[in-house]
Amino acid sequence: MIWRTVVFILVSLMTTIHVQAAHVRIYAAASLSNVIQDIAKLYQSKHPQVKIIPVFGASSTLAKQIEAGAPSDIYFSADLDWMKYLQQKQKVQVKTIQNILENELVLISAENSIYPIPMTQNSAFIKNFSGRLCTGQMQSVPVGKYAKQSLQYINWFNSLSTRIVETDDVRAALTFVERKECQLGIVYKTDAKMSTKVKIIGTFPSQSHEPIVYPIALTRTGARQQDAVSFYQFIKTSPESRQIYQKYGFGLQHER
Repeated sequence: MIWRTVVFILVSLMTTIHVQAAHVRIYAAASLSNVIQDIAKLYQSKHPQVKIIPVFGASSTLAKQIEAGAPSDIYFSADLDWMKYLQQKQKVQVKTIQNILENELVLISAENSIYPIPMTQNSAFIKNFSGRLCTGQMQSVPVGKYAKQSLQYINWFNSLSTRIVETDDVRAALTFVERKECQLGIVYKTDAKMSTKVKIIGTFPSQSHEPIVYPIALTRTGARQQDAVSFYQFIKTSPESRQIYQKYGFGLQHER
């Protein structure tokens, strides 16, 4: 009886360890939500023993969580600065950092509310605009940082600064415009294309902001887990993942 109990406990422990080893946690920018969900579903269909656990949010928030010790295996950021931040904090495996995606920054409005406008310094529209504009927090959230750079570049920032609503991430900004709580929004092109309730009324010149680049890396913990390494490689190089990126409108970075 004692022998059977010991065997049962050992088997239970081995099963628990196996299940934990098959969990892969990926912390990804909010703008990657649909992409990662599709990729994870496809990967799990090929590897049913692996459970992908995605965590979505602003790249800044996710980086801070990883720094604080949140269990994570992969970090997929919407800008380079927060990846560099985790690199400096020695939380990611430096050799695995890879820039793989590109995006564009656009101005949106609720569907059928505003016609396309020129993104120029002398735009008559922006001088007469009296509503609110939503984007990410300009000091930390990548889309907000890009938005501020672009608004300053085309000389709109001073006119709009008191009416900018700063949100926790890009999807929150998109939702505010969908609900018409903000008349305008600055989001990524890929997010705008996901919604049937908004339309793109302008695209910011690429030179108006830093390049919108998405780097990915294994965390120090993830680099020691084979399941995480395999999923990281699938995200980064598989033809299936590339098709999903293109489906949602992301540009692909050239391989290093």
